[in-house]
Amino acid sequence: MQCATHPDTETELACGKCEKPICPKCLHYTPVGVRCRECANLKRLPQYELSIAYAARGLGAALVVGAVAGAIWGVIPFGFIGLIVGAGAGYVIGEAVSVATNRKVGVRVQLIAGAGVVLAFVVRGAVLISLRNWEIDDILLYDVFGLLALGLAIVVALGRLR
Repeated sequence: MQCATHPDTETELACGKCEKPICPKCLHYTPVGVRCRECANLKRLPQYELSIAYAARGLGAALVVGAVAGAIWGVIPFGFIGLIVGAGAGYVIGEAVSVATNRKVGVRVQLIAGAGVVLAFVVRGAVLISLRNWEIDDILLYDVFGLLALGLAIVVALGRLR
């Protein structure tokens, strides 16, 4: 017997409902047995379904909270305190995106939060340039704690939306 989806694959399996031949690549385990894709009626969980409206709300929250968090992050001292502020910025941005998207999770929501964290780092750099007369090269080459804080903030924001 040949698989209905992959005609070049020989199989002995069949859908438990419609009896259509299926190969191991096509089968889906359900509580009542092995089914084909159509009979399994696979649906995404609601917390992973991100509509355009929720994505826009999440992006707006990420931009606003990211800009505010970046401004605050830019006036905080460097070193270990800067790492803590960076982690806090990541958490606040992740939480704002979570609330704005009605607690949706998944990769798309994480990308939105990550964009908010990157915006916060850019705003932080603009504040450092304006208040402390730094150059862009100083931030990218010598601000090791700032770059570590950026990585930590991204990890915290993405972990918040897992």
